[in-house]
Amino acid sequence: MIARPVTSALASLVILAAWTGAAVFVAAVVAPAAFAALPSRALAGQVIGRTLPGLFVSGILVGLVVTVVRPLDAGRLVTGGAAALAVASAGALLIEFRLRAMLAAIGAPLDSLAASDPRRAAFGRLHGVSVLLMGIGVVGAVAAIAVIARAVSARSAA
Repeated sequence: MIARPVTSALASLVILAAWTGAAVFVAAVVAPAAFAALPSRALAGQVIGRTLPGLFVSGILVGLVVTVVRPLDAGRLVTGGAAALAVASAGALLIEFRLRAMLAAIGAPLDSLAASDPRRAAFGRLHGVSVLLMGIGVVGAVAAIAVIARAVSARSAA
């Protein structure tokens, strides 16, 4: 029978790895494919914009669950990594809402604005912050995965 701490650690590993895989898949495969295959950048942006809230909400939930469970008392790095995932996902979700509001206020595809238009520049900056936050979330999740996996391995060897 597997001890409860190991079970919570394995569950934490699974949900962290699943979220990280989803985040990397969206960023590395889905988004580039949408922008390459769809007839306009605006349409691709709409498709990706519909997938991101689910990724962000799940990041918040995964981060909170792992923060609360603290598998194997793996320490501050797991708690910090999971908390970083939750906070970064929450920030990215809030930014996503702001980006949608900006696009609605513009009332036209972003590409229709001149490159020098301050609204386009503001959108780009905010989008960059969102990408940075998701990067922080992924790094936090990967750090937590590494520490938990090491702790599980040490427990299994003992």
